[in-house]
Amino acid sequence: METLSTFAYLISAICFIMALRGLSGPETARKGLIFGASGMGIAIVTTLIMSAHSWGLITLGILIGGSIGAVIAKKIEMTALPQLVAAFHSLVGLAAVFVAAAAFFNPAAYGIGALGDIHVGSLLEMALGLAIGAVTFTGSIIAWGKLQGVISGKPVVFPKQHMLNAALGAGLVFLIIMLCITQSPTFFWAIVLVAALLGILMIIPIGGADMPVIVSMLNSYSGWAAAGIGFTLQNNLLIITGALVGASGAILSYIMCKAMNRSFISVILGGFGAEVSSAGNADHGDRNAKIGSAEDAAFIMQNASKVIIVPGYGMAVAQAQHVVRELADKLKGEGVEVIYAIHPVAGRMPGHMNVLLAEANVPYDEVLELEDVNRDFAQADVAYVIGANDITNPSAKNDKTSPIYGMPILDVEKAKTVLFVKRSLGAGYAGIDNPLFYQDNTYMLLDDAKKMTENIVKAME
Repeated sequence: METLSTFAYLISAICFIMALRGLSGPETARKGLIFGASGMGIAIVTTLIMSAHSWGLITLGILIGGSIGAVIAKKIEMTALPQLVAAFHSLVGLAAVFVAAAAFFNPAAYGIGALGDIHVGSLLEMALGLAIGAVTFTGSIIAWGKLQGVISGKPVVFPKQHMLNAALGAGLVFLIIMLCITQSPTFFWAIVLVAALLGILMIIPIGGADMPVIVSMLNSYSGWAAAGIGFTLQNNLLIITGALVGASGAILSYIMCKAMNRSFISVILGGFGAEVSSAGNADHGDRNAKIGSAEDAAFIMQNASKVIIVPGYGMAVAQAQHVVRELADKLKGEGVEVIYAIHPVAGRMPGHMNVLLAEANVPYDEVLELEDVNRDFAQADVAYVIGANDITNPSAKNDKTSPIYGMPILDVEKAKTVLFVKRSLGAGYAGIDNPLFYQDNTYMLLDDAKKMTENIVKAME
């Protein structure tokens, strides 16, 4: 039986690897999800077979958790996916804490020794999983609060904050060593408290513009927490799966940092964003934004040869992806070339815009990433920007005092005409003024993204 379960877990692990491979691109994402669900199904069935004496409790847990998950998945809005991911990460961290507690107070059930006489290697693995799990739990709760708007998106900073975090980190290492030496419950719970506090203090100074990196970073943390507990449970599948999630999350965090021209350390030490910069409060002087109408936009786009659509969080909030697809289809029907430009950190989490466009059945070959599409803006007649503020801000290229200086952006200002849909001329999520609003070739379309796009489609008719 043990050999069969090992073989089944191996198949499950292969499915998870294939899931990650599939999820690396929109064309194969659906297959990736099927592989992931299949792998998890195999893992659950195998665990049930190997735990016949606990079927009642396991089945009850699956029914409760599955029902909650099904209801959430049914009701969740696409705009709320980032905070949902953060919330789910917190549950993975909390599960790691609970499993570590169960193993610490009943080690015989896990074959790692007796109470007060746990194998040192198992105790170290347990302590690491416990610490990472607690950090993941509270850090994810703070990230959820910032994304949901329950907690201010502004960085919360105070004097000597980094020194405090460093001290807590050193204290955490000391507590883990003392736990391995004494096996005292006091040190066990002290690790939980210090790690939980560290999770809060690590995430709370990070501003809105860095949240995509934080989401992927917490994803990595949850994976390493699961892997650590996998060693405690002597479960190879949990170790493999946790390592896959941890490594993929770390790689994704690196990609996000590269897309923002920022180091991972600088993000952790307190990101830019949320605090309005001096540019954000600047007096615009004689600069006046050209305010356009739906009729103006319809006329300009119908007479264009090439239109590049740049979706942002404003499109997500307004749930405008379907009418944007309708607009694109209408333009293509009149002989206009239409493509979509996606910035790696558009929205509140990696891949947010890709998911929204896929939901609207936008052809994958029309959706281009930053490095593939930037050269096209100079040949485009129109750049239709829908609430994508910070990722189109020219300050990133020409204002060395800007907090986002050096971040790669979509070069929408190079298009002959920029049609910028936004509710107001206010700063974006990073709290930074966008000089693109006042360029001679920019027309501001001040309205809800969905309503404005619908009016443009009507005007074309």
